[in-house]
Amino acid sequence: MFYIQVFQYNKLNKLSDNLWSRELPIKANRGRILDRNNKVIADNITTTTLYLIPNQIKDKELVSKNLSEILNVSYEEMYKHVSKKTSIEKVHPEGRQLSFDIADKINNLHMEGVYLLKESKRYYPYDDMLAQAIGFVGIDNQGLAGIEKKYNDYLTGIDGYIKYYSDAKGNRLNKSEEYIDSVNGYDVVLTIDLDLQQAVERELDNVMNKYRADNALALAMDPRSGEVLAMASRPTFNLNNYKGTSTEILNRNLPIWMTYEPGSTMKITTLAASLNEGIVNLFTDHFYDKGSIEVDGARLHCWKAGGHGEETYLQVVENSCNPGFVNLGLKLGKEKLFKYIKDFGYGEKTGIDLIGEENGILFNMDRIGNVELATTAFGQGISVTPIQQVRGVSAAVNGGILYKPYILKNIYDSNTKSIILENKSEEVRRVINKETSDMVRFALESVVANGTGRNAYIENYRVGGKTGTAQKVNNGHYMSGNYIVSFIGFMPVDNPSIVLYVAVDNPKGVVQYGGTVAAPIAKSILESYISINDLKPSNEVMPKVYNWMDVKYKKLVNVVGKTREEATKLLKGYKIEYSGNGNYVLYQSPEANLYVEDNSTVKLMLTN
Repeated sequence: MFYIQVFQYNKLNKLSDNLWSRELPIKANRGRILDRNNKVIADNITTTTLYLIPNQIKDKELVSKNLSEILNVSYEEMYKHVSKKTSIEKVHPEGRQLSFDIADKINNLHMEGVYLLKESKRYYPYDDMLAQAIGFVGIDNQGLAGIEKKYNDYLTGIDGYIKYYSDAKGNRLNKSEEYIDSVNGYDVVLTIDLDLQQAVERELDNVMNKYRADNALALAMDPRSGEVLAMASRPTFNLNNYKGTSTEILNRNLPIWMTYEPGSTMKITTLAASLNEGIVNLFTDHFYDKGSIEVDGARLHCWKAGGHGEETYLQVVENSCNPGFVNLGLKLGKEKLFKYIKDFGYGEKTGIDLIGEENGILFNMDRIGNVELATTAFGQGISVTPIQQVRGVSAAVNGGILYKPYILKNIYDSNTKSIILENKSEEVRRVINKETSDMVRFALESVVANGTGRNAYIENYRVGGKTGTAQKVNNGHYMSGNYIVSFIGFMPVDNPSIVLYVAVDNPKGVVQYGGTVAAPIAKSILESYISINDLKPSNEVMPKVYNWMDVKYKKLVNVVGKTREEATKLLKGYKIEYSGNGNYVLYQSPEANLYVEDNSTVKLMLTN
């Protein structure tokens, strides 16, 4: 007896505790997903789950009847749970994630052996925002797709429990209970700007409603770092209720998954390569476009019937002239052009920290003849992803550096206030020199001011960009009247902080051109970006060449210090509102040198 009670005590006591102890789980909250400004994108709401200890339930028939009525399930099904030969029974799925009303009804019956324990349920306050990128979770809060899956190990917390003791028949023993609290998962902070993301989602909804497109997408990135600022796809789904949605919609994050011929947006690469190799001067070199060009017996057409005639190469860029770019491609040769294409990141995954990225397809070098070289120069015959285009154009306009895109900013422990994992900007390689990048930005600003991208022009702000109208292939043949129209733009031109790509697949009821459909969408998103970041107007904007359909804007003259009579003459064509007394202008709004719409109102404050 002495040996058992003294020398064997610790061992036997531990064995008895394990035999008698029971644990009721306390589920941990999943870590939140936040935007770059710590605004919540994915959160949790507290629910309850029903647990039973069958051996403690004396009247199994009555408990089964009460629970079946409250949970609206059959008596037979509930009796299976109540009478199960187990120490603890979680009522699944009928008793999972109960509403407070249901939980109150169960709690008010005070049934022995019936327990309600806290459980968290994933909640997305913006329903479908960033859906394919965020992904979703299962009923047990495990990540099943997207960021939820990729960072599941960090987001998942550590469950707690209530430990109690009972004998083999389920009777509670007179031993104190032990409470171990749960530990929440880590918060995941994204590079996404929630306000910009909402603007992107809104514009994509508008374009789908207006044009009944097959799909649409938008992607925005900071070209100085590779941080993804916004991304969205249509069609989309409700993150809070994804069941019943097709797997194609759930799993295809179009900005990183979709591959297609880029069309004229690819001309930016040809332009950058040509400038960097010194084979063209945009101002002094000329090209005559007669509407088509013949390459090894194949006739390649310009989008404009009859061609553009005599052009400088700056006008070739502004007009998105296919024959002009064919000529540049032939001058470069396949080795140089395809070297730049690969250096700009095409034909390989960007390595963005998201699930489901595709490679795209380039011609095998052994199979590239002059025709393949020519079509590649204006964006036909190869296949790329939107994220590749955004990364490539970012390198073309940021001074020449290719960055690795990323969407995770950091992983954060909200309990200890410490950063567990942090992403930093990663430079991949230099593609072109700074002087070339400066010239590319100038040319693309001219495209928006004077060329095919004019519908993305924003008065008093410097915007550059390029339109694209890509043919789609079906069973090895180009489809007729079915295009992916796009626009890729950036701002401010002198120091770009955003590159934005918008693509719309097969818009209905409209002429399918990138400048007609995608450029206005991009303009709206960029206007939101201006407002969100409080960007100031510029006095160095390239003036727009207006046509008869445009609302006209003129640069406002400076009338501060002028007499009232002088100011009135100088502001002819505007409505003038005066305030104050006196004969001299003290202040004017809008300020001088900004572009102001014809016949709009100018306010003048007068003084003596």
